[in-house]
Order: sequence, then C-alpha cells, then structure tokens
Amino acid sequence: RITMQKGPEYFVAAAKRVLEKIDNVKFLVAGNGDMAQRMIELAAEMGIGHKVLFTGFLRGQDVKRVFQMADCYVMPSVSEPFGIAPLEAMSHDVPVIISKQSGVSEVLTHALKVDFWDVDEMANKIVAVLRHPPLSQTLREHGALELRKLTWDGAASKCVQVYERATEAFHRLVSVASAR
Repeated sequence: RITMQKGPEYFVAAAKRVLEKIDNVKFLVAGNGDMAQRMIELAAEMGIGHKVLFTGFLRGQDVKRVFQMADCYVMPSVSEPFGIAPLEAMSHDVPVIISKQSGVSEVLTHALKVDFWDVDEMANKIVAVLRHPPLSQTLREHGALELRKLTWDGAASKCVQVYERATEAFHRLVSVASAR
C-alpha cells in the first residue's frame, strides 16, 4: 500500500539521491493507497518520474516476475507491526533494506536496516547493494538461510520463553512483597 505508514515519500527522496550516483537504475513502487497520486506527482516534481514505475496492486505471477527482476527490495515503513513483504522478497533471493521501525527488523539479522527518515543512509545502502556484488550475494545467501529458520514452532517457543520469564519475574516480586 502507498500510505503514510509505509513511508513512500522517504523512498522517492532516496531514489532521487541514488539516481544522482547511478543513472542506470529504475525503481518500482507496487500497491495502491491514498498517497499513490501524490507520490507519482512527487517523483515527477523531482525530475525522476521516468525512472519510477508505479504499478498499482500486484498479485500472483506478477509479484514473482517483479522479484525476479529486482536487485533489492526496500521497505521504508514509518510504522509497521511486522511486515511480510521483506520475507517474501528474501524467499525470491532478493536482498532487503528495511526500516529499523518495522517489526520485522527485530527478527531479521541479514537485512540492511535504516531509520525511515534518513534518506541519505537509505540511498547509500541501496547504492551499496547495487555496486557491491559480494554484499548483495551475502545478503541473498544468508537471507535465504535465515528465512528457512523462521518457523511457527520457533515463534511459539520464543513466546513461551517470554511468558515464562514474565511469570518468574512476577513470582519474585510477590515473594519480595510478602517478605516485607
């Protein structure tokens, strides 16, 4: 979706900075939303409208084709409870750059992370992935391995551990309070 929550204006600004360093790059923005028209206009105002393709909502084979063409995936979300799209990108061997403010950033270690508002750093990370094949390859390979380790059983186990620690802490507090 192209909404404020997803941070599209930060991505468009970063794209402009990338194009100042590497001219032969194209950007694709998928999805619909209340900011779609404004982002198309912003890209045009910045003089990069010819380099940014807004596709609208994609599904099925179109998603697969886009990931097959992608050199990296960027999720500059301002606020994202989790974010499945980076996992989908990783499942297609695409290096990912995600905002530190997304929930998925707490789970992924083999993704480049950036504050959503830091468009210079976002651009630098995009340029790094594009210009440095060893970095891109490492993110692809380690991302694929990391993705295979993410399972529902693992998530459930971590959840149980959190509850156990919380229960233990509660019992310690009760013991201290009743000892007084």
